[in-house]
Amino acid sequence: MPLPISTRLRCVFFALGAAAASPAMAAPNVVADIAPVHGLVSMVMQGVGTPTLLVPPSASPHHISLRPSDARALQDAALVVTIGEELAPWLEKPLQSLGEKAQIITLLDLPGTTLHMVRDTESFGAAEEEHDHEHKHKDEHKHAHENESGHKDDHDSHDHHAGDGHDHSGLDPHAWLDPQNATLWLGAIAQTLAQIDPDNATTYQANATAGAQELAQLQAELASALPKGRSDYLVFHDAYQYFEARFGLQPAGAISLSDATSPSAGRLAALKDQIEHSDIACVFTEPQLNSAVLNALDNTSLRITEIDPLGRAHATGPGHYTATLRALGQAFANCFAND
Repeated sequence: MPLPISTRLRCVFFALGAAAASPAMAAPNVVADIAPVHGLVSMVMQGVGTPTLLVPPSASPHHISLRPSDARALQDAALVVTIGEELAPWLEKPLQSLGEKAQIITLLDLPGTTLHMVRDTESFGAAEEEHDHEHKHKDEHKHAHENESGHKDDHDSHDHHAGDGHDHSGLDPHAWLDPQNATLWLGAIAQTLAQIDPDNATTYQANATAGAQELAQLQAELASALPKGRSDYLVFHDAYQYFEARFGLQPAGAISLSDATSPSAGRLAALKDQIEHSDIACVFTEPQLNSAVLNALDNTSLRITEIDPLGRAHATGPGHYTATLRALGQAFANCFAND
């Protein structure tokens, strides 16, 4: 005998209420090391969950002590996405103690990533360009890959020490400033998340595809705004060669090789001489640059603009990466537009 309509409706409402009350499947716990990487992971995870950011935007990725909450996030992680030990050597030991089920994507290790070597002098030029700054792949170095998704189980023993800042030789770790690298990484992140969380695989893959389209549009936008061949500028430290190589720029030099060191008196004297006897138009500084350094250059003809490879001024999340690169491109374009 069929149930009365009122009874059937109560059954439907009860079923709907039970479905609404039942908890959704939890998103996997994902940790990203720096804000630009966190932005890329956030793009892929939109609609599913939010990754944990390990290094606050205001902190240097070269020198940081893990907070208890950071250690817990790592221990609970199903996936950790990191640039690599060249940027954050202090992270290697915590990564080795992760749970057995945790996966690691080391972005510098991903096949197809465009890589450059660190330049070993503050003065750049044609001679430096000839010193093998062409695209390299990390598998030519000595890092072990588990597979093409970038999962990594064993770590080799490069001579990096926590607290040293980044090494002044070897691989330049600022590879996120090339949007083509970021596009490649989106695909790898989505692939790995789909393996960890197959119920949301379609969302991850659709987000990565949409993100790749957004980055292609951004790259075209920047390419049209930045005049190729410009070399009449100085940077605070040599962090931008991925961006410069992608968009056809070449700095005249850097104030310092590393953001972890201050320029010597001799370097400041050389910079003053270079500025006085060349057509340097702009100096790009960074938030951590001591203003006394600029005062020492004592040249009022320079246009001084602050830029930041980590995007400290931008909100973390899915829009962080594009906001960081767009601001970087606008700063360069504005400098050159003033000629």
